[in-house]
Amino acid sequence: MKKQLFKILAKANKVILPSFTRRQLDISRASKFQLAIIGWRAYVTFRALD
Repeated sequence: MKKQLFKILAKANKVILPSFTRRQLDISRASKFQLAIIGWRAYVTFRALD
């Protein structure tokens, strides 16, 4: 149940949130908001893959 929820969230993140790797964002120059989005996407992805 929990894993399925994170898989749905991962698909929603892919559609809604921006992809900073396509924009070639330098993480050392990223704003706090951009770092929060990167962290959230990583958290959801890792939880979906468990």
